[in-house]
Amino acid sequence: MKQGIFYGVGVGPGDPELLTMKALRTLERCPVVAAPRTKSGGALALDIVRRAVSLDGKILLPLEFTMSRDPEVLREARQKAADAVEAHLSSGRDVAMLNLGDVSIYATFGYLMDLIAERGYEAVMIPGVPSFCAVAARLGVSLTGAGSPLHILPAGGSLAEQLDLPGTKVLMKAGKQLPQAAELLWRRGLLEKAAMVQDCGLPTERVCRDLGCPPKDTGYFATIVVKE
Repeated sequence: MKQGIFYGVGVGPGDPELLTMKALRTLERCPVVAAPRTKSGGALALDIVRRAVSLDGKILLPLEFTMSRDPEVLREARQKAADAVEAHLSSGRDVAMLNLGDVSIYATFGYLMDLIAERGYEAVMIPGVPSFCAVAARLGVSLTGAGSPLHILPAGGSLAEQLDLPGTKVLMKAGKQLPQAAELLWRRGLLEKAAMVQDCGLPTERVCRDLGCPPKDTGYFATIVVKE
């Protein structure tokens, strides 16, 4: 029997109009759509896709992941998700796994892609609009210029060292680090050069151009752009 193909489909940061034609055609073609699901039962990537394409007749495969940093807990969760995907691939059904933003940037799909490839199945990446590109467009700023570097950084790293880098800095998933980031930006005289967008493209989107007065209860999907 012919094996199925495992597709990672980047769905963009939130606005369903940012899905590419290739992403839509892949979703229309695949009989199985896999979507990461939170403990509360939410599936943000799936909600975005439903606003762009009909999933009637599709097999919906929820994938449970964990926010734990325990390597063994992470490994078990990924192996379990890979097992669920492989059950369909081994029966000849293509599987499209949804991934917020792009499938190559801090993407959950990357972990499963490696596991599925190790098991002998073909994996294909369908790129999507990265969240930081959508954030830059929402802010109306160019991220780079001639000779200017661009740094895409997880906000959970060493902010003091990150802010010393030359060029434009993008701090991903910066919600929990926002107070610390705002203080460091102020100390370095960069506060006026920074702005943030939370939940870009979603109904809950918030734009903050003054991080000296940051919003309270900033969510997980908050991106800060520091352009020097």
